[in-house]
Amino acid sequence: MPRLRPASPYLLGAVAGYLADAALADPRRGHPVALFGTAAGRLERALWRDHRGAGAAFTALSVGAVAAGAVAVERALGRRPGARTAFTAAADWTVLGGTSLSREARTVGRALAAGDLAAARRRLPHLCGRDPSGLDEQQVARAVVESVAENTADAVVNALVWGAVAGAPGLLAFRAVNTLDAMVGHRSPRHLRFGWAAARLDDVAGWPGARLTALLTVAAAEHPRTALRVWRRDGSSHPSPNAGQAESAFAGALGVRLGGTLAYGTRVEHRPVLGAELRPVGVADIERACRLSRRVGILALAATVGARALGGAVRRGRTRGKGNGS
Repeated sequence: MPRLRPASPYLLGAVAGYLADAALADPRRGHPVALFGTAAGRLERALWRDHRGAGAAFTALSVGAVAAGAVAVERALGRRPGARTAFTAAADWTVLGGTSLSREARTVGRALAAGDLAAARRRLPHLCGRDPSGLDEQQVARAVVESVAENTADAVVNALVWGAVAGAPGLLAFRAVNTLDAMVGHRSPRHLRFGWAAARLDDVAGWPGARLTALLTVAAAEHPRTALRVWRRDGSSHPSPNAGQAESAFAGALGVRLGGTLAYGTRVEHRPVLGAELRPVGVADIERACRLSRRVGILALAATVGARALGGAVRRGRTRGKGNGS
């Protein structure tokens, strides 16, 4: 059986980065993701054509530049474990957004609890892109819980999955993919064709983490049987191949009904209801969703660093076996 060595720079960096996000959240100014978004926006203006091929080139250049830059930094750091740990920790902190997610959700929740629906509506766009102007208290609360569920997968679990697979370059490349999807992956007239490649790449990149999020949500739920039942029944009914996995599991875990009609500006979507037999979302469920998100994030960190450590031990064992002629 392969022996586990002392923690690698990636494992130490991943844990340090997760703790940094928990303690500090995202920087309010000069966030590297925002800087990437600015650069990608300029590239979009230069390359935009109403054509899928132009969008594919834009996506490849944007993500490729981030991944290549991260690989170049790792190579420059060489075998210096302290420097590699620090780089991984910085990448992890840059990519993870669980603490900021919960902070924004709780801000809306406090406004609702105080009876200030107008303030809650004003704050909701910090979490999701839907139009808050016509939403009542229950609908705002539902939007917050759905956003917490979906972004637990995107801003926490998926990032950790790709870090376990490909280290700091995987972390940063996934965040680039996810950011491009938010920028151009929607179905507006300008981006319907140009953003197709970014949206499809985000679907592929988000596939493993969305399902791991659902599994870990079941494990972290107060009522795991309900979470499992709703996830298995409703997870694939969502129009997104990934968002419904986390949202349905959260619905079951919290015992609330999610989904239904949504408005994004002038565009209205009628989505399937997740957990139709459960009660409507209440304001108190926002705090419950934030706590569930944190439990899922901790489980995801343990699962991904454990999987990477075990994978490294197995590879070293095979290498030693070959060296011994076995």
